[in-house]
Amino acid sequence: MIQNYDCKLDLYETEVAIKKVKDYFERTLAYELNLTRVSAPLYVRRSSGMNDDLNGVERPVIFDTKWDKSEEFQVIHSLAKWKRMALKRYNFPIHTGLYTDMNAIRRDEDLDYIHSMYVDQWDWELIIKKEERTMETLKTIVKDIYKALRKTEEYLIREYPIFSKKLPYDIFFVTSQELEDMYPTLTPKEREDAITREHKAVFISQIGKILKSGEKHDGRAPDYDDWDLNGDILVWNPVLERALEISSMGIRVSEESLESQLKLSGHEERKELPFHKALLNKELPYTIGGGIGQSRICMFFLEKLHIGEVQASVWPDEMIEDFAKLGAHFL
Repeated sequence: MIQNYDCKLDLYETEVAIKKVKDYFERTLAYELNLTRVSAPLYVRRSSGMNDDLNGVERPVIFDTKWDKSEEFQVIHSLAKWKRMALKRYNFPIHTGLYTDMNAIRRDEDLDYIHSMYVDQWDWELIIKKEERTMETLKTIVKDIYKALRKTEEYLIREYPIFSKKLPYDIFFVTSQELEDMYPTLTPKEREDAITREHKAVFISQIGKILKSGEKHDGRAPDYDDWDLNGDILVWNPVLERALEISSMGIRVSEESLESQLKLSGHEERKELPFHKALLNKELPYTIGGGIGQSRICMFFLEKLHIGEVQASVWPDEMIEDFAKLGAHFL
């Protein structure tokens, strides 16, 4: 466990600072990407196929209701599919998009410094043309998001000079295969630490594909991101001395890449679900989108040791006691 932790804000000051970070970043992100805030669901019908399957092994929280015991409902993991349907339903114009506060329960998370059962993120989605489904488009949007992050850091340091500048001017781009070629003897997480330690802000693209080693860098569900046109934004966290993933995003599947990825992953039965049918029938807009961790951004900018210091969740008593001894007090 990390020693000599310097907690720079008490609980009350932390809550005030969290609000400042979230408000500023949210406004800046909306401006940079031309997004409009919308309301979003906490749960969806299981039969809709709308929930995010993440790596394909996580179990959603499932419940029924007294008014419809024939249907089960799932607390969302994220809104990757729902957002695309919403853009069509709300008649958003091309090159505009939406964002929302997404709150989720991920019951199978292994709890640690940066993982909680409670997930809070900005889920966003932007309409693009089919011919804009390119790596160039992906990199442009990544740079816009990174610009919003840098502006937020500059704002926070003006408000709180006790915090240090941690973000470089530019973000470094690398594919998952290039990363494996650079560090063939390291695990994927060790590669992330190595490249982010060097460059401080990194976008690792093409996640979900099988690499030359026969392994994946990380898992991705087959029915929202295009595995050739997606990736993660990571920043170097000097408190934890490790890479911190703050966003997973990508250009969404087309009808062709959905068909291919469902086949590769052995999930062709999903083609009969409403969302997948609509996509295969070319009824949905082509989009790029992702999620940006609210608590992780706050944790990074406020230089916190544990994510429990910036979000109210449930933790093992032993974890709460151990971190309190280090000066990390959970909300």
